[in-house]
Amino acid sequence: MKLTDFDFELPKSLIAQNPPENRTDSRLLVPRSTIIDSFFHQIASFVTPGDLLVMNNTRVIPARLFGHKESGGKVEIMIERLLNDRQVLAMVKASRAPQIGSFITLENGDKAQIVSKEDGFYTLDFLTDSLHDLLDNVGHIPLPPYIERDDEEVDLERYQTVFAKEDGAVAAPTAGLHFDNELLSSLKEKGINHCFVTLHVGAGTFQPVKADKITDHKMHREYFEIDQTTVDKINQTKKSGGRVIAVGTTAVRSMESAAKSGTLKATKEETDIFIYPGYEFKIVDMLITNFHLPKSSLLMLVSAFIGRERMMEVYQHAIENKYRFFSYGDAMLLERLL
Repeated sequence: MKLTDFDFELPKSLIAQNPPENRTDSRLLVPRSTIIDSFFHQIASFVTPGDLLVMNNTRVIPARLFGHKESGGKVEIMIERLLNDRQVLAMVKASRAPQIGSFITLENGDKAQIVSKEDGFYTLDFLTDSLHDLLDNVGHIPLPPYIERDDEEVDLERYQTVFAKEDGAVAAPTAGLHFDNELLSSLKEKGINHCFVTLHVGAGTFQPVKADKITDHKMHREYFEIDQTTVDKINQTKKSGGRVIAVGTTAVRSMESAAKSGTLKATKEETDIFIYPGYEFKIVDMLITNFHLPKSSLLMLVSAFIGRERMMEVYQHAIENKYRFFSYGDAMLLERLL
């Protein structure tokens, strides 16, 4: 397949710049024999007791930092991954590339040393007793590049799921942003349970595929975990005839990576799984997801899930009916193409 097979024209006015007033106010598109236009707070109408929601409980860290080099030149740091209690992998923007061994002074006076550089990413060593405290004090929420405004106080809460727990993401698992605690409780009362995986979303999630032949694309790597409790819940759901509903593409990638042997297993590892049309899903039956960027690997994953032609029909319907796109946008509930 060619990259042009996954392109579409999106009016800029449909790119959501702010979250809705309430999380569950988002619209929900449900493709069945016809396309149903609904709202997220009505999602219980489209799922069944015994189904299982699998959610990504990663927590977005304040990964964007500003400072200056020893020469005084301005620097912007975008953390890609936490390596340990002091070191990170990051992209560093400056008028001139900083030298290995040099120091960056942050806005609060703390310092970070440039340790090394490989494949466009720097390893930085923050000279602090608590990296998490430093990030909480001077870090900014790393809003995606298509949100054309500075981060605000509201983003501290709203660019984070209500079930976020494990620090490490530099982008939100956005399908989870539509849930609030009240909705989760009401779903559980109706027999629709949930469990968690952890996948720390990297900045690579926003990178477009550039290879004309999509099979030539090299995926970015992301760390994920799936524990035995979640494996057991998924297996029991399957055994009982329920459906496994991935809340977001990150949950899909986690489960399908953990089942690459054919059997779902508890694991802690990195994945660079690339799901595109022709992929045979092993675990996931339904998918809750936002609307994705043209030519993106996530759009290809959705195409694998419901078929490329159907995906293009759904996206055209969303555009014509003015759904909101991307991170703060609306959602879809998709059933897997059999």
